[in-house]
Amino acid sequence: MRIIFMGTPDFAVTSLDALVKEGYDVAAVVTAPDKPAGRGLQLQQSAVKAYAVSKNIPVLQPLKLKDPAFLDTLRSYQADLQVVVAFRMLPEVVWSMPPRGTINVHASLLPQYRGAAPINWAIINGERQSGVTTFKLQHEIDTGNIMFSEAVDIPEDQTAGELYEVLRVTGAGLLIKTVKAIAAGEAPEMPQADIPASALKHAPKIFKEHCLINWEAPLDNIYNLIRGLSPYPTAFTHLQDKTLKIFKAAKETAPHTHPAGSVHTDQKTFLKFAAPGGYIQVLSLQLEGKKKMEVDEFLRGYRFQG
Repeated sequence: MRIIFMGTPDFAVTSLDALVKEGYDVAAVVTAPDKPAGRGLQLQQSAVKAYAVSKNIPVLQPLKLKDPAFLDTLRSYQADLQVVVAFRMLPEVVWSMPPRGTINVHASLLPQYRGAAPINWAIINGERQSGVTTFKLQHEIDTGNIMFSEAVDIPEDQTAGELYEVLRVTGAGLLIKTVKAIAAGEAPEMPQADIPASALKHAPKIFKEHCLINWEAPLDNIYNLIRGLSPYPTAFTHLQDKTLKIFKAAKETAPHTHPAGSVHTDQKTFLKFAAPGGYIQVLSLQLEGKKKMEVDEFLRGYRFQG
């Protein structure tokens, strides 16, 4: 089969690499336009583009997916199938183009956690299981017929970044299974379970307001928020009027009478914040204007007021 691959971050590269290593004819890659980044605001290419260039795969970077010139170029490749991994929402004129349709690799067990940030929200919500689903694109986002899915367990201390690494490998394997089934004419297409809206868990894009820690929330909720936003976009609080990002933490269940959010430290080895039912011990952090560091290194150079 002749395949067009669409994706942007390194999560997608793992799936693209799997297709290439399996010998599939990846005719072209569609990815995000280069963007200015860093202090010098130099143009940076996406991880998918960097990989495609290294393999001499043609790269398309449309600003608008309905651009007639882009659509003409896309048609010229005469792809049998399109594969989408961690890319933006496609218009129907794009996803309906190839005769075998367009499939998506989504990092959740659909129909749960439809949306842009399924890995983060699964951990924020304290789930003990996640997974990957391959499905056929249709009009409503992440609602198409399911082809295959594979579940993975979420350990209690796993961060979003760690789950990301697991799922990108799992997703690549599931993609190959799906493409082989399509090529053989044996791919199932199962409508997603008709779950009541009240039972659906969503995975919308995460904004800064989602990242501010509410120290009056239950201890487990705070701990899960920190795990679910690590390493990016990162949960944060304030320490002496400066933003403090928390990358890794431990929870300590213990009765106490301290105000929620109060700071406790020996100024040498530990830093923790009080929460209902216990404390959040900070293990890895970054204070505004400083580099990321472990808590003991931070405490050696930080002076608390009062």
